[in-house]
Amino acid sequence: MMSHIKQIQEIRDRARQQITDGAVTGDYALDRKQVIAILNEALATELVCVLRYKFHYFMASGIHSQAVKGEFKEHADDEQEHADQIAERIKQLGGKPEMNPATLTSHSHSEYKEGTSLTDMIREDLIAERIAIESYREIIQFLGDKDPTSKRLMEHILAKEEEHADDMADLLFAVEPSTGEGSRNLYFPDEVPAATNEITKVGKKAGESTGSKQPGVKPS
Repeated sequence: MMSHIKQIQEIRDRARQQITDGAVTGDYALDRKQVIAILNEALATELVCVLRYKFHYFMASGIHSQAVKGEFKEHADDEQEHADQIAERIKQLGGKPEMNPATLTSHSHSEYKEGTSLTDMIREDLIAERIAIESYREIIQFLGDKDPTSKRLMEHILAKEEEHADDMADLLFAVEPSTGEGSRNLYFPDEVPAATNEITKVGKKAGESTGSKQPGVKPS
């Protein structure tokens, strides 16, 4: 059996020989490139969440908007912190944090959905948080005990995402107790090309019930 002193000396020798590997030592048990790729997907997910929450913060309007805007801003700041932590871990593993805007949405687990009303915004954020929760749990299971540092980081982020989901669920109930019918659209149809058909349908229904041809405009 190797003596403790000899083990220490071998560890010292390896540290000197592999000095360019930074925090990654010879006993790292996972495929480093695979872990970096997985963490880059989590990074993209966080960055897309930052952008979505920021957009919602600036665009939220209506009677409930002030309290909701505060939540959007707080969540955006949390997601940015998560992104910074993941990027730092990728660098520690000898990888490159992928932050190219052209590839973020394709690598992100959640989608960038703007929403057309305050209720839509909250709903899209809740959906995105639930996606992140499920995918981060899978990442944690994959890392297991073979990369405890990355695992602890993702566990910390997961706990925060669960808190975010709970916040959004509470807000959705407050803003939309049942179906959310009557929620005011933030835009007119020509301002959101991708949502034109959907918003137009809402406008027609509103016109049929109120006599108005545009959502949010009272009949004269």
